[in-house]
Amino acid sequence: MAGPRRKARGRRTRAGRGALVVIAGLLVGSAMLRMGHDAGQVLARSEAPVDVLALGGAQGGSATCEPAPDMQLMLERFQEREAHIETQETAMAERMQALKLADREVARKLARLIEAEEALRVTIALADDAAEGDIARLTKVYESMKPKNAAALFEEMNADFAAGFLGRMRPEAAGGIMANLSPGAAHRFSVVLAARNAGVPTD
Repeated sequence: MAGPRRKARGRRTRAGRGALVVIAGLLVGSAMLRMGHDAGQVLARSEAPVDVLALGGAQGGSATCEPAPDMQLMLERFQEREAHIETQETAMAERMQALKLADREVARKLARLIEAEEALRVTIALADDAAEGDIARLTKVYESMKPKNAAALFEEMNADFAAGFLGRMRPEAAGGIMANLSPGAAHRFSVVLAARNAGVPTD
């Protein structure tokens, strides 16, 4: 009796073990299928493009990045300073242009002034030459006159003017006129002539 019972017990044990093996295999297979499915979804999600705007909208955030208040204030200050610098540069450029135009005008007027001065110098030189020629001719006329007649004319002249002619004349002609002058006129003319020759070096 003991032999058949042991055989039946051994068969039930092997049958139970076979069922456990089958169940374990099914569980393992199911787990692997789930892992494979989850892994496929993860890969699909990683390969799909991410819509940042959609994510931001889903999270209730804004699509634009707003700077912090202090950064916004600093940015506005920089923009104001940049605008001020641009205004100064524009004003400086305009001033430089005005200075260039003024320099050109000054140079043009200076050139005209130099030309006018040169022309005036030539005119004065011609006038001086003409005046000198006139005085020289008039001096010769007084020298050729009789001393008495010339003295009568000199009496009416200014002392400086008359002394100028006497100083240009030959000594004998000037002496003849002085001899025919009144004592007062002769004294005045002598004083002027002496004063003109006082600064003449004697050595």
